[in-house]
Amino acid sequence: MSDETTPLPSLSAALSAARTPPANPDSSVAPVDGDAAQRPTAPIAQDFGYPDNWLHINSLDLEAQGVARKADGKVVFVDGALPFEWVTAQVNRKKNNWEAATLTTVHRESSQRVTPGCPHFGLHAGACGGCKMQHLDATAQVAMKQRVLEDNLWHLGKVKPETLWRPIQGPTWGYRYRARLSVRYVLKKGTVLIGFHERKSRYVADMSVCPVLPPHVSAMLLPLRGLIASMDARDTCPQIELACGDSVTALVLRHMFPLSDADLDRLRAFAHAHPEVQWWLQPKGPDTVHLLDAPQPGDAELSYDLPDFGIHMPFKPTDFTQVNPHINRVLVSRALRLLDARKHERVIDWFCGLGNFTLPIATQAGSVLGIEGSEVLVTRSRENYIKNQALSLDGKGLCTTEFVARNLFEMTPAMLQADGRADKWLVDPPREGAFALSKALADVHQQRLREAGLRPAPDTEAPVPPVTLDPAWAPPQRIVYVSCNPATLARDAGLLVHQAGYRCVAAGVVNMFPHTAHVESMAVFEWGGLR
Repeated sequence: MSDETTPLPSLSAALSAARTPPANPDSSVAPVDGDAAQRPTAPIAQDFGYPDNWLHINSLDLEAQGVARKADGKVVFVDGALPFEWVTAQVNRKKNNWEAATLTTVHRESSQRVTPGCPHFGLHAGACGGCKMQHLDATAQVAMKQRVLEDNLWHLGKVKPETLWRPIQGPTWGYRYRARLSVRYVLKKGTVLIGFHERKSRYVADMSVCPVLPPHVSAMLLPLRGLIASMDARDTCPQIELACGDSVTALVLRHMFPLSDADLDRLRAFAHAHPEVQWWLQPKGPDTVHLLDAPQPGDAELSYDLPDFGIHMPFKPTDFTQVNPHINRVLVSRALRLLDARKHERVIDWFCGLGNFTLPIATQAGSVLGIEGSEVLVTRSRENYIKNQALSLDGKGLCTTEFVARNLFEMTPAMLQADGRADKWLVDPPREGAFALSKALADVHQQRLREAGLRPAPDTEAPVPPVTLDPAWAPPQRIVYVSCNPATLARDAGLLVHQAGYRCVAAGVVNMFPHTAHVESMAVFEWGGLR
């Protein structure tokens, strides 16, 4: 794709120096950075004697698209381009103040451009859409994500962490232990396709391997295609959901109609040939998922371990677990070091899920409350607590731990105080963030300021409605917030810092999803008192 290779500044330098133009108005993601007044003039092809249609890539947006400017100032988002490259591109969408384009030629290549590790990645027809950044050096990907976090915190939340941690990183290949693979029987080709969708398409990519999946799963793609092609129900099985544990690989087959006895035998034969595979069937919604065959004594269970805490976590393939188990272990250990729970302290784990953080906290704290929106996950958390209490390696067991099901997107100050005083919180919300929880905490703080005769936070836009205070309640001294969306983290951080009395003492990214634009992060907030 490149007609000339010239060493260029690193992406880290580009991300530090370049200022991103306004974000694509149709995108739900905030721009990487930049007030227009601070943005240096973008290089224009004519100034360097290059052809008029050459574009200089100034930065990346949050979808990993290169961002350029034309001579008239119009922004161009170029899929496949990297910062500081000179490129030409095919425009495929035009708006009044921006254009979307696809890279056609790289004339001056970035030093951070690398050969993708997957033959199905790229801009060609039929390319897989599962990854966005395999053409970018892995270290540079992390640098971009760190900048995304910093810019979101500042531009959306007006929050600047006192300390920025070095990113948490792990394996860049073979890390994806969870995936939803589409299945399509293509009658015209007489074949079955299994994999992710093509780039910007509803069609399934023709994949023979997938390096981001565990190697044993990648090696099963072609055998799986052959299996489905041999089944009577080959055109009525739209999906296989993958969930890998430490020793079991669960495959959940979605089937629209009851499977024939012959098809069930074919699934059993496949599992016999691949002993790590455990088949589950899904005839309708997620609540209908069940094992193909009843478990036998001695069968391995779908589970993962957190060895730093002696925790064993069985789960169902449709339960939420982290995609990247290598990073999850590091993430839990780092979060608990930052939380620093003591034996005399009470801790609340908000959005606790299966107990991924709750149970490790229970090895250190005096008491723990786990709160989760899903009744199913709360039930699973209680079961895991009982099992781990019985399996406790040091004989001391876990501390008193309760689990409660509640809609945390409808949290109020009264509900917050009813959950009782806690010394520390761990917050691990979905992409929507923890706005209601943060707002309830801020409303309580504003009421306490008023009752203490202190002036409310200056950036409070509207009077806070009166809140009945519980004199026995007090805010947590420390909050560890684990986020999978930097925009909602920034929004919630703004509430915590500017209206709830906290300082953002540290933040950093967690590279949970290499080669994608997804940004996982963590931040710590310390209570600053009534002020």
